[in-house]
Amino acid sequence: MSKNPVIHFEMGYFDRNRMKKFYESAFGWNLQQMGAEMGNYIVAQTADTDANGMVKTAGTINGGFYEKTDNPLSHAPSVVISVADVKAAMKAVEAGGGKILGAMDESGKQSMEPMMIPGVGLWISFQDTEGNRVSLLQPSGM
Repeated sequence: MSKNPVIHFEMGYFDRNRMKKFYESAFGWNLQQMGAEMGNYIVAQTADTDANGMVKTAGTINGGFYEKTDNPLSHAPSVVISVADVKAAMKAVEAGGGKILGAMDESGKQSMEPMMIPGVGLWISFQDTEGNRVSLLQPSGM
């Protein structure tokens, strides 16, 4: 049985340039700015990756940064859990007492359906029983 590993971290920023300067200089991370269509998300490569952007060393993960909002749930770091079936995982989250928070649809509106991240997979966030924001990802090809 799969243990549904943590495969990605996410943290918010108030000042994108300040954040990029800090993580590039302090840790040598390679940060790649995505466009407005991806919410100005910044992909963080913290480990050596192959041609497909996958980590080469088992146990290491990459991550990303998003702009913080007024919502307190955007202020704390979160993790992304890899699942084989995002719909089944959403049901398990709710059955366990968690709450599906949703994702943005193509028009930028909040949706309770997983969002397709091109080349990555189906993604949606949830709140666990302790108030933590966490995400589920069904990677492309699964």
